[in-house]
Amino acid sequence: MVTPIRKSTTSNWHTRRTNETMRLLVTTIVGVIFGFFLGVSFPALSLTKVNISSNIFPSIDLSYIEDKYSGLSTQALLNVWSSLKGRRGFSRKFNNTKIWVPTNPRGAERLPPGVIVAESDLYTRRLWGLPGEDLIVKPRYLFTFTVGYEQRYNIDAAVKKLSENFTILLFHYDGRASEWDEFEWSKRSIHVSVRKQTKWWYAKRFLHPDIVAPFDYVFIWDEDLGVENFDAEEYIKLVRKHGLDISQPGLSLDSGMTWQMTRRQEESEVHKDTEERPGWCTDPHLPPCAAFVEIMAPVFSRDAWRCVWHMIQNDLVHGWGLDFALRKCVEPAHEKIGVVDSQWIVHQTVPSLGNQGKAEKGKAPWEGVRERCRNEWTLFQDRMTAAEKAYFISMGIDPPNSTSR
Repeated sequence: MVTPIRKSTTSNWHTRRTNETMRLLVTTIVGVIFGFFLGVSFPALSLTKVNISSNIFPSIDLSYIEDKYSGLSTQALLNVWSSLKGRRGFSRKFNNTKIWVPTNPRGAERLPPGVIVAESDLYTRRLWGLPGEDLIVKPRYLFTFTVGYEQRYNIDAAVKKLSENFTILLFHYDGRASEWDEFEWSKRSIHVSVRKQTKWWYAKRFLHPDIVAPFDYVFIWDEDLGVENFDAEEYIKLVRKHGLDISQPGLSLDSGMTWQMTRRQEESEVHKDTEERPGWCTDPHLPPCAAFVEIMAPVFSRDAWRCVWHMIQNDLVHGWGLDFALRKCVEPAHEKIGVVDSQWIVHQTVPSLGNQGKAEKGKAPWEGVRERCRNEWTLFQDRMTAAEKAYFISMGIDPPNSTSR
């Protein structure tokens, strides 16, 4: 009788454990070797050829990144991506926090107040270097002319009398902006070219108060003004001395003029009132005997311009009637609006803008332009009167007599 021999279970368990240990050891060694060679060769690999889990790089076009930043090392790209991943985590953590600041400018309520730049400027800047080092001098005054190329020598004479404290801005109604480069100063100036428009059209669209805020005074002048007896720096000194927020230089006695108020008074620095023809002034403190300058060569303080800009109508481009309403923007108007006599100019009455009109219905171009000027004056008066009346009624006050003229 043969007795069966039972193999020890303990021996089998030891054998299996030994085999598993060897397998694990071999796998580890192979893995280490593979990882070493992979690590050595990885910088030379294209990211687009590595199949990386979408959990690591979700929804990102690696080929775009590699093309756009081909000059960067792979490690640099990975560092950038790690930074982005961190920011995403921050965003998820605070995704329930929203910014809403009602006191911010309209449309910017979702921005933190500390990042808002509500005002800008017309200073030209470099394309290199530090922003804080761009400007050696920050001009304090803005001088604008609405021009056609034919008046270039007149404008050249005016600009050459201005110091570096002035930024020069030319509005070109004839489309010939590049031709002004014959003047060296033109290359440092700002040019805006839109055909057949007036200075008030340009002013409404390009001289927003938040854009010209750095300037103490804004000059908005026509092109046909002689400046032989005018010094802009001295003019501003007199404006400050006499507290004028809205002003103009006096007109020489041989200038083309309509109102006595703008005529230069000899032996005077500044005048703020005058006598007009009988019946023209219902009150000695009201236009055209006081609180009045014409629209050909006005100069505005920063604060006054902020008000005047809002009063300019989008569709009324000639500005007729505006000079009678300027007084609404300063108080008391008969003290803060005046004419500077000791710095005077010559109005040459060149009808250049009238020639930009269109001949129709048997009328010359200038006739159509003049007709629209008169119509706009009436429209402006009517709008101002209606707006004031509506305001007083809404406040429960009986409207006073119209003060739009």
